[in-house]
Amino acid sequence: MNQTMNIFCKEFKDYFITPIAYIVISIFLLITGWFFFSTFFLYSQATLRGFFALLPFTFAFVIPAVTMKLFSEEFSAGSYEILFTLPVTHTNIIMGKFLAGTAFIIAMLIPTLAYPVAISFIGELDWGTVIGGYAGAIFLGAGYTAIGLFSSSLTRNQIIAFIIGASICFFLTLVGKMLFFLPENILGIAQYLSTGFHFQNISKGIIDGRNIVYFLSLIFIALYATWLVIDEK
Repeated sequence: MNQTMNIFCKEFKDYFITPIAYIVISIFLLITGWFFFSTFFLYSQATLRGFFALLPFTFAFVIPAVTMKLFSEEFSAGSYEILFTLPVTHTNIIMGKFLAGTAFIIAMLIPTLAYPVAISFIGELDWGTVIGGYAGAIFLGAGYTAIGLFSSSLTRNQIIAFIIGASICFFLTLVGKMLFFLPENILGIAQYLSTGFHFQNISKGIIDGRNIVYFLSLIFIALYATWLVIDEK
């Protein structure tokens, strides 16, 4: 556990050493803020429904950009050889990097808490759906972080890692929106694979164990795949 936390602290601190973290956070806040306020004044409703509806698509682009360097940078610089000679296991390394990426996503979400606070002064806000929405956002962010970590472990090129991660995340986001075009016999499978479907269920404030199991399974599969890739390397 100590080795995992040491890697977590190092990786999380490294995010804020370079300007990339601040650029990503700024872009994220600009995109979500613009779409949120445009729909808010359009419908004149005290709700964050528009913000949470956009979040899976925003995360599908932003999170692979955040995670693409986690292993790719190590492979490109050759520092992974030194890392693997330290008294740490592959599990320590993967979990430390995964927790750092997830913590960064949570830090990125914190400024958006200003949205519900501002709305609460204007109208009557359902805080149950707000709490559910942010809980779903953390699960979604953790799932996409695990996918981004897996993508980063596949290559030393960060751009390729970003493309692979974004492609997987967008597929899982869009598959639930394409049910109309799919054969009837696979609709259930396609809907279950959709991260947007499970996220929207949680964001309604209804905590269903099946949705939580889905995200935990997604995280486990992606992290285990990462472990297999790193072990092979």
